[in-house]
Amino acid sequence: MQIIRNEDDVRQGLEALLRLDPRLVPIAADAGPVPLRLREPGFAGLAHIIVSQMVSRASAEAIWRRMLPADGLLTAEGYTLLHAEAWRDVGLSRAKAETLSQIAEAVASGRLDLSGLCLKPPEEALGELTALKGVGPWTAEVYLMFCGGHADVFPAGDVALQNAVGAAFGLAARPQAKALTALAEAWSPWRSVAARLFWAYYATKTRRDMVPTG
Repeated sequence: MQIIRNEDDVRQGLEALLRLDPRLVPIAADAGPVPLRLREPGFAGLAHIIVSQMVSRASAEAIWRRMLPADGLLTAEGYTLLHAEAWRDVGLSRAKAETLSQIAEAVASGRLDLSGLCLKPPEEALGELTALKGVGPWTAEVYLMFCGGHADVFPAGDVALQNAVGAAFGLAARPQAKALTALAEAWSPWRSVAARLFWAYYATKTRRDMVPTG
């Protein structure tokens, strides 16, 4: 199982992708540098992804700043100590707050090891993550990509990624998750680098810093 740990790994994956699928050569030329964007595995990493789902980047970052304690370190243990209505104060939805509470309690009690889970094969890790209430495929895939460093995960349900692939290939409509999953098979075992490439490409076209959106 290939793990992405640094920018050299991303470059290695990109070189392999361009050999696998020459259609990506002009896309890579337009995209420029492909970002690493790794976060530490654990509760804070997963929490940040959950907060970011289905909201703008600006809104997500504002909520995240309000969630952080004074030392800037959000832990599962610390989250379990928040008062019952704290989610209102920081701007979280009730559903996201309930998901984070359940995950925090599982981590704090030792029933869930989010760092160890990243070391498991992607199919097994995705199954365990999506078994958590409120954690869907997109959240699980993005966590394995950006916290676990998994090299062969592709969040085909990501709207920004769908738009990026549609624009890069000149498609009449953005591909839906099922079609995009099938298309991405050609980029295995470096699908996580392919996703980074398409986000980087779309960022140059839209002049925005493109990130997973869910």
